[in-house]
Amino acid sequence: MKSFTRPLAFVVLLVVLGALVILVATGAAELPIRDWLESGIAWIEANRALSWAVFVLGFAATTVLLVPATFPTLVGGFVFGFPLGVVPASAGSLLGACGAFLVARFLARDWVKRRIERLPRFDALDNAVRADGLKVVFLSRLSPFFPFFLLNYAFGVTGVRFRDYVLATWIGLLPALALYVYFGSLAQDLLALTEGELDRGPYGLALAIGGLAATVLLVVVIGRMATRVLGEHLEGGSAAGSDTEPADGAAGPSA
Repeated sequence: MKSFTRPLAFVVLLVVLGALVILVATGAAELPIRDWLESGIAWIEANRALSWAVFVLGFAATTVLLVPATFPTLVGGFVFGFPLGVVPASAGSLLGACGAFLVARFLARDWVKRRIERLPRFDALDNAVRADGLKVVFLSRLSPFFPFFLLNYAFGVTGVRFRDYVLATWIGLLPALALYVYFGSLAQDLLALTEGELDRGPYGLALAIGGLAATVLLVVVIGRMATRVLGEHLEGGSAAGSDTEPADGAAGPSA
């Protein structure tokens, strides 16, 4: 049953993203939002460094506040285009992920742990990252079945080292970020198409569709493989946890 529901979840996600792109483009063409967007884009082009800083800090803030990263990443694709939008999206998501991690580890550890422990397989995740933190964090970032904004706090109360967390998060998020930025950039193309300003020709259109299909396929394949391998690590973590009795007052995670 799991082998069927996981591909179905990918399809549902892609349909939702596609519908969101169409909705944004249609709304922007029919409502005054178009004028606001044009003014905003003009300001961004005139203040490139400042606009990047605002976007990165805003992305980081929404991540710490447990807002799903999908929306700001789509905005980055719409505003900055593809592939350029991947850069500020990657910086913002990484900064926010590090902020949430540090909050969980040093400022609200007990509060976060009480809530995270209710999640299924948290003990297995904790045991797995203690054994191979870099690999487990990397695989969890590639898998779409582990929510990005919750994992940021969850990893903060595990034993993973901060440097492993940063490196694995940065690299592991890149495929999904690229996909969402690409979707966001398509909204800009659809907006131009509704105004009759987009004329790529048949070859340009085929290239755009082919690029999207290839990107989606790559992310789906990587995500499924990562989910399978991560599941094996978590099963190993569950077995390791059942073999050992946790001690009271155990030492905290390494820095």
